[in-house]
Amino acid sequence: MDFSWLSDPTALVALATLIVMEVVLGIDNLIFISILTNKLPEHQRSKARRIGIGLALILRLGLLGTIAIIVTLTEPIFTVFAHAFSWRDLILIGGGLFLVWKATKEIHHSVDPTPSDDVFDTTKATMTFGSAITQILLLDLVFSLDSIITAVGMTDIVMIMVIAVVTAVTVMLLAANPLANFLQKNPTVVMLALGFLMMIGMTLIAEGFGAHVPKGYIYAAMAFSALIEGLNMLSRRAARRKVPESSREAKL
Repeated sequence: MDFSWLSDPTALVALATLIVMEVVLGIDNLIFISILTNKLPEHQRSKARRIGIGLALILRLGLLGTIAIIVTLTEPIFTVFAHAFSWRDLILIGGGLFLVWKATKEIHHSVDPTPSDDVFDTTKATMTFGSAITQILLLDLVFSLDSIITAVGMTDIVMIMVIAVVTAVTVMLLAANPLANFLQKNPTVVMLALGFLMMIGMTLIAEGFGAHVPKGYIYAAMAFSALIEGLNMLSRRAARRKVPESSREAKL
């Protein structure tokens, strides 16, 4: 195993940059897994998250072992209206459509006055374990492909890619339960996360059709929205503290 690249500053910078990028790209995957597993019976949720993230790692490492094939996925296979589509484009479009459909379905259930299976009702299971794992696997494949193509575009040293992927998946594994518990306790954040997934889905579709959307814009918008929601949560918490205080003053 060749580690001579450790003495190359350029390779170390590429490693650090790729780790950050892989962690950021893993956020999309983790949000989807967290929302989906929260619909399972409570005793199955943690197991499903571990399996989902484990599948993400296996898929990423498996794809790294077939880099020669991955590169060919970006080659055109047919042309429609002067635009050439590759296998990567078709996978991104399919994954994007699935994300948009899934997010739209969950948002509809949340605003339906008589929902049949409400995403916010975590007291009952609205999905089977097998169905959750299947859906996680489908999205793992899309996100893994996007992740590996990004890695291939940054470096040609396989060991750097492996380290970056394993680090990112480890972060996902550590953050899975805290994120899922946070979403479960804050329904409004779930709606925000579903909006993120819909935006990510539309981005995947756009990229599949050849429209490049800078990831920085997407994550900046997500960070800004999350900041506003954080301020709203602080405001609601402050309002709840004022109610008992006003009650005590009224008694006096």
